[in-house]
Amino acid sequence: MPDANSLYGPLDPAPDAGWTAAGPRMGFFTDTSVCIGCKACEVACKEWNAVPESGFDLLGMSYDNTGALTANSWRHVAFVEQPAPAGPRTATFAGNPTGGSAGATSAAVAAGTGSASGTSPGVPPGDADAAARMAGTGSSVAPDGTGTRFLGMPGAAPPGRGTGAETRTDFRWLMMSDVCKHCTHAACLDVCPTGSLFRTEFGTVVVQEDICNGCGYCISACPYGVIDQRRGDGRAWKCTLCYDRLGAGMTPACAQACPTESIQYGPLDELRDRAVQRVATLHERGVPQARLYGHDPTDGVGGDGAFFLLLDEPEVYGLPPDPVVTTRDLPRMWRRAGLAALAMTAAAVAAFVGGSS
Repeated sequence: MPDANSLYGPLDPAPDAGWTAAGPRMGFFTDTSVCIGCKACEVACKEWNAVPESGFDLLGMSYDNTGALTANSWRHVAFVEQPAPAGPRTATFAGNPTGGSAGATSAAVAAGTGSASGTSPGVPPGDADAAARMAGTGSSVAPDGTGTRFLGMPGAAPPGRGTGAETRTDFRWLMMSDVCKHCTHAACLDVCPTGSLFRTEFGTVVVQEDICNGCGYCISACPYGVIDQRRGDGRAWKCTLCYDRLGAGMTPACAQACPTESIQYGPLDELRDRAVQRVATLHERGVPQARLYGHDPTDGVGGDGAFFLLLDEPEVYGLPPDPVVTTRDLPRMWRRAGLAALAMTAAAVAAFVGGSS
């Protein structure tokens, strides 16, 4: 039985995995307040890691053409459009982009443009809800008329520039480059039966695709829904934090390509200190919504190796608000199963002895 702290709580994962000469834990800090949605990180990731293309059709949600993290999209730039004033002192928008589909016409058009992503579960083609969930003519509109609504594809000029101020709609874009979190307590690693998933000397989690048997246990174990299987291949794939580049002393491709330094790479302790300072700066500048996500080593996954600065609630970005490593309760479950087995055995012995006497 492993030490209890190996399954939850603060931990330095590389030494716990047996690395005796491991250096500082490395990771990502993604500052979404300066993300411009250029997708340079997506392109750099695909080019360096030879990740197959995942479809080039727009999903009916702004410029998002990947939709989610999949076996063929190890980086995903999310575009969240909110019908709220874009000023820095704007209150947090109450609606989340998770409602129903658009109207029948726009949903049909959006769903018809989706091509197969080649991954499983991936983003299914022809799914109107997935293609147009930013619309507000369905279940996402509350009885009081509030909620998310489709804002249309972004134009080259500000809203209302060509039609006058009376038709202008205030909104803001929240952009975030999502990636595998490289959890301190990685359930995917715990459940892998072949050892395909392993902890590196940098504290990251990597899939060895040559020994993956495609069982899919890691997919259901991940609390973030990051890992995915490639159709026709069957094996699991995800971000490796460019393990080959780290070994050569290089920066991961996505962080190297980011033009605004929204994606920052370095020792995790330094990144956490830098992130706290950045949040304080944004608060001073009138952005009270700024908060960190995945940085706390006492949270349900022991803190993430890739954490984020967000400008709204995690759910708005499609992130779970309180992720918990799915293997945390394994020791308690086995103890209870053992006690139940002992009780059943004792009952059977008692019945046998009582019947024979």
